[in-house]
Amino acid sequence: MTAKAEQIVADALALPAQVRAFVAEKLIESLDAATPSELSPAWKEELRKRCREIDQNTVPLLEADAVFGKAFTSLT
Repeated sequence: MTAKAEQIVADALALPAQVRAFVAEKLIESLDAATPSELSPAWKEELRKRCREIDQNTVPLLEADAVFGKAFTSLT
């Protein structure tokens, strides 16, 4: 590892846990995407629609624990 990389790691490890998690997530995401891709107009509109529905309280929101619990149960 280069000295610059070691310094970046040292600096990152000095951050609060929540910030380190955010940085780690962004780094992992960067590995998953070989090339950044633009969202299609249809997906952009779908995202806008869903955000509007949430903002206007016209759709039910579910607790993440319940959703993940149900998903986990369906896998076992």
